[in-house]
Amino acid sequence: MRLRLSKVCVAVTGTDASEMFDKAELLVRDNPFMEFRLDYLKSQAAAFPRIRKFMESHPDAVAIATCRRSQNGGRFKGSLATQLEVLLKAAASGCQIIDIELESAESLKAGDLDKLRGRAVLLLSSHDFKHTKKIEDTFARMKPFAADIYKVVTTATTLYDNVLMMKFLQENHDRYSIVGLCMGEQGIISRVLGLRAGSSFTFAAASAGEETGPGQITAQELRSIYRIDSVDAATRVYGVAGDPVEHSLSPVMMNAAFRREAVNAVYIKLHAKKLDDLIACVRDIPLSGLSVTMPYKEEIVSALDKTDTVTTQLGACNTVVRGQDGRLFGFNTDLTGLVSPLEQQLSLQGARVLVLGAGGAAKAAVYGTKGRGAEVFILNRTPAEGQKLARKAQAKSIKRTDLAKMEFEVIINATPVGMGGNGQLLLSDKELKAKYVFDLVYNPLETKLLALAKAKGLHTISGVEMFVQQGAQQFQIWTGKPAPVPEMRMVVMRELETRANATAANGKKKS
Repeated sequence: MRLRLSKVCVAVTGTDASEMFDKAELLVRDNPFMEFRLDYLKSQAAAFPRIRKFMESHPDAVAIATCRRSQNGGRFKGSLATQLEVLLKAAASGCQIIDIELESAESLKAGDLDKLRGRAVLLLSSHDFKHTKKIEDTFARMKPFAADIYKVVTTATTLYDNVLMMKFLQENHDRYSIVGLCMGEQGIISRVLGLRAGSSFTFAAASAGEETGPGQITAQELRSIYRIDSVDAATRVYGVAGDPVEHSLSPVMMNAAFRREAVNAVYIKLHAKKLDDLIACVRDIPLSGLSVTMPYKEEIVSALDKTDTVTTQLGACNTVVRGQDGRLFGFNTDLTGLVSPLEQQLSLQGARVLVLGAGGAAKAAVYGTKGRGAEVFILNRTPAEGQKLARKAQAKSIKRTDLAKMEFEVIINATPVGMGGNGQLLLSDKELKAKYVFDLVYNPLETKLLALAKAKGLHTISGVEMFVQQGAQQFQIWTGKPAPVPEMRMVVMRELETRANATAANGKKKS
């Protein structure tokens, strides 16, 4: 049975049997390994003839029947005896694997578990919805039941919890067939890399909005973005680290670049709530490199063993390379990524440039344009920080009231204001006096600031350009290959359009 299992098992839900198996019919061609979540059904009885018909129509399909009780994280509110009956009937109808949770197994009468074992492959599952602790102790409770497959699921509250899960898999997968993963946004590492550590397979959602566990990824994302089917022991691992990173397009862009250039690597999201958690994770997985975003671009510098001259000058790092000896080297590609789109539009020599902000991205904007001969002005919400950057970069710090009498060739928004379509406008219509407006925010494609500038007839530069250019340089640093820039830009634009359309569709539904 183990040899017949695909790497990805897709969870199929529905409020009734017709909905569940209509979905299954649409999924089975690309996803022959499925989990039927019978606990989601209002009535399980109608599912059994549909299971039989489905399995007879698709003899190559493999199905797990799950009817998880509500007290164990599922939706089934019936008794233990009724749960057992549902699972037995599902097995009799053609499901080859039966999932029963540890708590139910411990409460069953002697011999009841043997009834299940005699009908199908027995998958014993344990779910911890709070944390990742004492995995071996939980597994010790499970082993006496002699299951065919053990499923151990915890919740990642730190990135390092993924390391604990993968170490558990590495230590036990040779003797047992185990599925191991961490739930939650921080558990994405285990969902993508768990197979490499020894997990028999992993679980995926049928589509966005149909997740059966926190942090579950859709089957399409696992295959198209994270290339789950090609991840192996030789796959190098990279990631984008920050807080937050949920909406980052870096995985879409970088994984597309790896695919295009046939690089055996995968790029994942690393939601790091603390820097020391991130560094521990980098060293123990180990990761080959990082893209660093807010709020760690400056803080991470002290954790690096060596930095390039740009990182040293800016005091900010957005690219990390982990050497074979474990040492961490820091680079900054923001500066090149920012200057390149500008120089395609105008000469920066002698140009008057206004930079909004004083953080890591703002430093790249200030030093980058200053280094090309521009006269740079800084406007920051906290004047002291703006003045500090201005003194260090030999630029000029100004006040909001100064804008009324000033004009610029370029205005650069180097703050996160506008990200995700949220936030107030940094400048009013009257204050927007420039030939070019460059917004480093890339999501949405047209921010409020760019929309205002366009309405005034000004030239606009989307943050997508900097995002792609800095990513292209990261790719070159990591791989030594020229980056497929057109491919990277195309997938980013396509994903932004997809997200914009989804947002618009959701807005219509609510109205």
